[in-house]
Amino acid sequence: MNTGIVGRHIDLTESIKDYINSSVEVFKKYNLDIISVNSIISQEEKHGKKAFSFEFTLNVAHLDTIVVKQKDKDLYAAIDIAVDRVSKVLRRHHDKVSAHKATKLTEVASSEIEDKIALELESFETEIYPARLASYKPMDIEEALKDLKSSEAAFKVFYDKDDNMRVLYKSSAEGKFGLY
Repeated sequence: MNTGIVGRHIDLTESIKDYINSSVEVFKKYNLDIISVNSIISQEEKHGKKAFSFEFTLNVAHLDTIVVKQKDKDLYAAIDIAVDRVSKVLRRHHDKVSAHKATKLTEVASSEIEDKIALELESFETEIYPARLASYKPMDIEEALKDLKSSEAAFKVFYDKDDNMRVLYKSSAEGKFGLY
């Protein structure tokens, strides 16, 4: 990030330059591609009253140029207010970009996952067949065991009374059953 500080009708001291540079460092936290930050300080006198004018010009990649002007009697107050205003713009842009990327990533990831699952299922088409659960209502283990004994199925998936998904299966040992 290139920075530039220009003073018009004012002598720039090292303390002013250091204060502006430390204020500009705040903009880095938004992780945006800030190309340059130019600061212009000018002193105006109207009707016997002195006022400072401070201007930030930021060039950000993939965004229009941001220009913030602030006037105040105190130079440091003008800088602080301008930094707050620029931070607000950058925060909004950062939130917008990160939210947009997040939705793009989830859409791409979910569609890729669905495609992979479909391809894998096609390769196991002869071995795996889809089955639907007959009932989603909670049932006792004894009731599930009775249903499994009366059917030719190898297992029964059900929810118990505590809303835990359980699997009851016929074991390889004669007349024995397993429960997950």
